[in-house]
Amino acid sequence: MSEQVATFEDDQRQLAGLVKNAQHGDLLAMNSLLERLHPYVSRLCGPIALQEGPDAAQDAMIIIFRSLHQLKEPGALYGWVRAIAVREAIRTAKRNQRSEPAELTEVPARDDPALGVEIRDVLKRLSPEHRAVLVLRDLEGLDQSDLAALLNIPAATVRTRLFRARRSFRSEWQR
Repeated sequence: MSEQVATFEDDQRQLAGLVKNAQHGDLLAMNSLLERLHPYVSRLCGPIALQEGPDAAQDAMIIIFRSLHQLKEPGALYGWVRAIAVREAIRTAKRNQRSEPAELTEVPARDDPALGVEIRDVLKRLSPEHRAVLVLRDLEGLDQSDLAALLNIPAATVRTRLFRARRSFRSEWQR
């Protein structure tokens, strides 16, 4: 267990060093940092922006690249990146939002490999704001206060959106 803690601390120190070096103009450090962040950003943007997920991830990476000098605490990197990625995913999804929801034909069995595809189809029917709260709460595990801070909305609004998003998801799933 102590080896895992030591490895985590070493990883955090390495990450903080990459951030500081990148902030001081080291292009190799910036490249390494962006390569390390890209899978995380893509994982956040995909479920929110759906088919435009790669575009949202690319936009988020550009903002991260241009704004890294504004990050004051390297230890807060992932929270800072999460805020940028979610904001860009929502913005991209709103810009390209479908005018009509996709039709869901049949609900697959739990062991059906198409289940992930069907879940993604149901997510397409939700608003970007609802997709964001579902992904951040149920996949990323953020609590309501963190969601409120990240999305820049009151905690009561987070609770309402989460309730409505889950209700909408269930309703669309049962169609």
